[in-house]
Amino acid sequence: MTELKNLERELGLFRARLWAAAGFVLFCFGLLVFRLVVLQVVRHDELATQAENNRISVVPIVPNRGLIVDRNGVVLANNYSAYTLEVTPSKVDDVEATIDALSHIVDIQPRDRRRFKRLREESKSFESVPIRTRLSDEEVARFIAQRFRFPGVDVQARLFRHYPYGDLASHVLGYIGRINQKEAEAMEDWPDEQYANYRGTEYIGKLGIEQSYESELHGITGFEEVETSAGGRAVRRLRSNPATPGNTVHLSIDIKLQALVERLYGNRRGALVAIDPRNGEVLAFVSKPTFDPNLFVDGIDADNWKELNESADKPLLNRALRGTYPPGSTYKPFMALAALNTGKRHPSTIIMDNGVFMFGGHRFRSPENERGGAMDMRRAIVESSNVYFYSLANEIGVDLIHDQMAPLGFGRLTGIDLKGEVTGILPSTDWKRKAYRRPEQKKWFAGETISLGIGQGYNSFTMLQMATALGTVVSNGQRFEPRLVNHIENVLTRERRTTDRVALPPVPYKPEHTAFIREAMYGVTQQGTGTRVFMGAGYASGGKTGTAQAVGLRQNEKYVASRTEEYRRDHSLYEAFAPLDEPRVAMAVIVENAGFGAAAAAPIARRVLDYLLLGQYPSEEDILAVQQGKATSPIGTPRRAAEVPLPRGLDAFGDDVSGVTVDAALASPPSVAAPRAASAASVPVVSAAPSQAAASAPAPAPTSPKPSMPAAPASIPAVVRPAASRETP
Repeated sequence: MTELKNLERELGLFRARLWAAAGFVLFCFGLLVFRLVVLQVVRHDELATQAENNRISVVPIVPNRGLIVDRNGVVLANNYSAYTLEVTPSKVDDVEATIDALSHIVDIQPRDRRRFKRLREESKSFESVPIRTRLSDEEVARFIAQRFRFPGVDVQARLFRHYPYGDLASHVLGYIGRINQKEAEAMEDWPDEQYANYRGTEYIGKLGIEQSYESELHGITGFEEVETSAGGRAVRRLRSNPATPGNTVHLSIDIKLQALVERLYGNRRGALVAIDPRNGEVLAFVSKPTFDPNLFVDGIDADNWKELNESADKPLLNRALRGTYPPGSTYKPFMALAALNTGKRHPSTIIMDNGVFMFGGHRFRSPENERGGAMDMRRAIVESSNVYFYSLANEIGVDLIHDQMAPLGFGRLTGIDLKGEVTGILPSTDWKRKAYRRPEQKKWFAGETISLGIGQGYNSFTMLQMATALGTVVSNGQRFEPRLVNHIENVLTRERRTTDRVALPPVPYKPEHTAFIREAMYGVTQQGTGTRVFMGAGYASGGKTGTAQAVGLRQNEKYVASRTEEYRRDHSLYEAFAPLDEPRVAMAVIVENAGFGAAAAAPIARRVLDYLLLGQYPSEEDILAVQQGKATSPIGTPRRAAEVPLPRGLDAFGDDVSGVTVDAALASPPSVAAPRAASAASVPVVSAAPSQAAASAPAPAPTSPKPSMPAAPASIPAVVRPAASRETP
């Protein structure tokens, strides 16, 4: 059968197919062109940035932390550089096996493993965690040669903090430590600019000046752009924005005086605060015992932490800032001023002191060695009459006492530039209602007021509060917030910025009233309880001894120090100011459980005043006598303070750096030399030591497990409220 083809139809069909294929090709080409336009034009900048980021890494440059120096420029806290061996857990298949293998190349002790485990728990998996710090050049070289075997492990050059004088002034300086998880979460709430400044930062101030002036000491983080290989290794540096080093913080304390006072305490516990009442400048700030802040920098080991944390002496407690004590007889001049200010008692009013004050059938006693007799206000202060001030407290009343003492700073924060200060207790009827839960405990009983007059009962203050209150009185009511930092120096421009001297509203005392108190306290040093200690002093000073109960006694119970456990014995206190007419120093001293104020606390105060006013440094024989509580006036020939060498300071490698000043430290910035057995280029660029000026000299940071950084220790427990007082002069 013959089939006839329709040529026109077939040609039409062919043309249709041809146009369809051409349209499809053109459509596909259009899609390709559109995609190219999107990639090359619309998203060019975005994709170019991504491509560049695959080739270039932006690495933060952690700034050198600022120095802390004393009033004479002696470096108290600085930095040193060292290599660390670090592991990034997210890049390692088996962390434990890797560490085992690394231990054949570098020395890794069990404490290093424990520290690593602790730090790993506090870090994120993608963050590098040090397994060893302060590697030697030989150890760095050995690892570099075998680095290909250990993905996720690298050598980094890090700056470490060091405190050359160890435990000296540790409660003032504080310490830095690794940022823990809780702190990291809190930092996320910071302003973006502040949070960005801590990119790459692993350490932060934990206590003391390191914590309070963190923003000044940290500096400004820089960055550098680094070209990386396909394996993520740094190849070359493209450009950088250098970090700005932290500022230098100049303290008001003299480290030589600080060391002297800490020596005078010996193995005893206590606190001393000396301020300049003219401006609030802190001249000495001592808490004993102390601790070595170098232990905390790179993680404290479990044994050292247990020793510090469980010690009965509580070395971590800043007693000058957080230790609260009954002021004892050192409170009497303030009570006398309250009486004058309120008109409750005239200076010439006579009160008969027969050794006992009866109130509500209760006997409030005086010490057996008190002479007694007819007491006016001056004699009551000079001879420390308990009966006089028992009766005065009863006349004034608890609430009026509170109202008179509060403007002096008792029961309030002083505003010192250290964090963690406590308020202490300045009792009142309102305070007691809020302090206790049971209804029967909320009521104030009249008998509780009596012991307040001699600084016992519920009274509980810090030595910082005592010193600032005394400074207010001897400066005729002028008040300042105490300051440990004099000025802050820009390390690049060397421009100095004085810290604010916050003058508080003055207390409106009559000059004749404050002059009377100063003269009565002068009498304490001339014919009273401080006479023997201040005999032969080359200046006129005022003071007041105090002996405060650490625990209460039952009615008619007799206190015998030799039969009492040491930690239950009375505290020894002394407050002093000098010179008499224009005071430049106001001071409060306590020696815990040391008994009579003139025996332990007053001799320390005398040596401090000799140093500050006369430039005298006690003899070694005298220092030993003071440590043993067997000194009165200075023994032997005092030395010129300027000729006595500074205490010995050591850097992180054990070399003597005593007396290194800020100028010398800034002239020798910390640096890490390239390992002798390995090419410097083999160490990642990201780990290069910062080049900005900073400090040098420092101390070993122990490599051990770090428990969570402790919050500021709790204050000394409130004194047991006595049923009867045994206040001594």
